Amino acid sequence: MSALDHLLSSPEPFVSDGGLETDLIFHEGADLPLFASFVLLDTAEGRDMLRRYAVSYLDMAQEAGRGLVLGTPTWRANAGWGPKLGLDDAGIRDINRRAVAFARDIRDAHPWREHILIEGVLGPAGDGYAPEQLLDPADAARLHTAQLEALAEAGVDIATAFTITHPGEAIGMINRARDLGLPFALSFTVETDGRLPTGQDLDAALAEVETATGGYCRYYGINCAHPEHFLDQLPPGWLNRIGMIRPNASRRSHAELDEATELDDGDPDEFGALFAEMAKRLPQLRVIGGCCGSDMRHIKAVMAAGV
Repeated sequence: MSALDHLLSSPEPFVSDGGLETDLIFHEGADLPLFASFVLLDTAEGRDMLRRYAVSYLDMAQEAGRGLVLGTPTWRANAGWGPKLGLDDAGIRDINRRAVAFARDIRDAHPWREHILIEGVLGPAGDGYAPEQLLDPADAARLHTAQLEALAEAGVDIATAFTITHPGEAIGMINRARDLGLPFALSFTVETDGRLPTGQDLDAALAEVETATGGYCRYYGINCAHPEHFLDQLPPGWLNRIGMIRPNASRRSHAELDEATELDDGDPDEFGALFAEMAKRLPQLRVIGGCCGSDMRHIKAVMAAGV
């Protein structure tokens, strides 16, 4: 059985990490320009920081007897952000390949390696909070091709796009992944009203994406919003297709988080309880984790709440 088959058939959800970037910035003092964690791969100190972070979650998963989704630090490693960070097309491909090799080395050195799935992480080509432009599928495919091709060539178990703001970009990413035969999952972000940053509701967005991509996604997700922002907005017709939840620890809006200079890590126990309430509504929940402001305390609280 492949690692992805193991994930999709597991009786318990796999765990993932919390908010990598906010954890490393506020707890470890990392310097992440434009929120790009892949820059840490370029120094021995940065690689050690990423390795310690990853291994702590692998150890946690082993202790809990859970499978783990090990994501690459490549949320910003696309053609929308790469040029702002000094990467051309070749550089984008190189950093993604190196990120996958780095994750694979960590997995292969760990005693829990047979229960670890490597996830190639993608993000939006623009601002995940307030997109400056809405991409059509063709433009989105072009902007994400270098990263998607690199992840496919590197052999990730699945590629997942996080914090996506509108269907056009999602459709382009998914259809390009389908062309490459790359297993794919997609996660939208929502505002405090449970709607996408464009104002579209989740039900309409998911229907648009599902139709335009032939249902290619292995599952959909929601990330980068507090559980209370979407707990009552889960679209009833899509509960069997939402397989991943990675909420923020903070109740702040995206605009407020964008301006924040201090970490708002919320209440881990409350986070776990709200997560458990959501999980009861999601019969095909496959991956549990967190996003901005969350860390290992929050993930442990989710498991302690019975998820």
